[in-house]
Amino acid sequence: MKTIKNIIIGFGKGGKTLAKFLAQKSEEVLVIEKSNKMYGGTCINIACLPSKRLIIEAANGVSYVDAVSGKNEMTAQLRNKNYHMLADEQTVTVLDGEAHFIADHEIEVVLTNGKKEQFKGERIFINTGAVPVMLPIPGLKESKYILDSTQAMDEKKMPENLTIIGAGYIGLEFASMFAKYGSKVTVLDHSREFLSREDDDISQLVKKDLEDAGVHFELGADIEEIIDEENEAKVRYQINGQEKEISANRILAATGRKPNIENLGLENTSIEITDRGAIKVDDFLRTTVDNVWAIGDVKGGLQFTYISLDDFRIIKDQLFGTGARMISDRKVVPYSVFISPALSQVGLNEKQARNQNKEYKLFKLPVAAIPKAKVAKDSRGLFKALVDPETEEILGATLYGIESYELINLISLAMKAHLSYTVLRDQIYTHPTMSEAFNDLFK
Repeated sequence: MKTIKNIIIGFGKGGKTLAKFLAQKSEEVLVIEKSNKMYGGTCINIACLPSKRLIIEAANGVSYVDAVSGKNEMTAQLRNKNYHMLADEQTVTVLDGEAHFIADHEIEVVLTNGKKEQFKGERIFINTGAVPVMLPIPGLKESKYILDSTQAMDEKKMPENLTIIGAGYIGLEFASMFAKYGSKVTVLDHSREFLSREDDDISQLVKKDLEDAGVHFELGADIEEIIDEENEAKVRYQINGQEKEISANRILAATGRKPNIENLGLENTSIEITDRGAIKVDDFLRTTVDNVWAIGDVKGGLQFTYISLDDFRIIKDQLFGTGARMISDRKVVPYSVFISPALSQVGLNEKQARNQNKEYKLFKLPVAAIPKAKVAKDSRGLFKALVDPETEEILGATLYGIESYELINLISLAMKAHLSYTVLRDQIYTHPTMSEAFNDLFK
């Protein structure tokens, strides 16, 4: 059994960045990836980048078929670039195969040709990401019309009637996108409350804008079964005791993602998992086995590629720095939902602040009051920010409007640096831009 200095299981964001860094330190690295369609990880292949490409193409009026073709070209280029970024390093080996543990520091890899190889790792980094959750609805898993979030981006033909199960952020992005391409979209969700974590004024605006774009919502829906027919599926569900049925060419299950630990052989190790099925880690991403770390979605928590990148920074600091960087330092993490217009948030919103009995000063600005929104012909939305009345620091912001995915990073930076909100209020911005809205938002 060959001993390797560093073994990385999975070619995701955190792992590939770590592999490149270790190679630059002239350290031996073995990267194992079970699919040659996943070089570079989830984000560039089946999530962030391809989905945002399709969303942008829809907004630009590109046909669905051409958009999918362009998306495939883009992901192929990115895969090739990411593969060679590591494979061309003298001390890195990229091995195609599926790895599983046979002991705490030993793995077996089943290669694509069926052969098996075993390795011992001085350090092992688990970077296997997450997989879609499939709810136990009768007929759902067996349906030939079912799609998960990955398959939805590889459809050769635009679905005429699309039913989406789940009104979370992933489901809403797909609903907004497919409606723009021309699909008739219906979203079913068990919850009666739409976007329950967001402030009511924001969630109401989002729902109205999606409905105006042609998306139909059925909230409080208890799905009973999926029945396949010759050319479509029937979705039977119940709302307030009333039986309902809808037909669909495709059914998209957008009910979240879970850590990908199946077939990892963790039962052969002392690596513990949490009650949510994630690999248990401490504040430094260390598992319950010495010199074994977990990176990215597989450890649970926020499933963002930029969190995986920050995981790399934590491990880098342990191996070659002061070791002071840790997960608990990540108190300011923004996110964006790429619907139309985009919804972005960081820190506390009003609902959360009230639940914490936190005093705050509220600032609000309709997007219709921003000159750039007029120029861009999209005045939908609302900007909100909460400020601590004593320290003048920003507690959080919810930005619903065009380009919010860029603006939220300015808010996040100000919060991280503990700046007074007046810094953003009094900043000189270029014109006309969406960022100059902060002059008016924080008045």
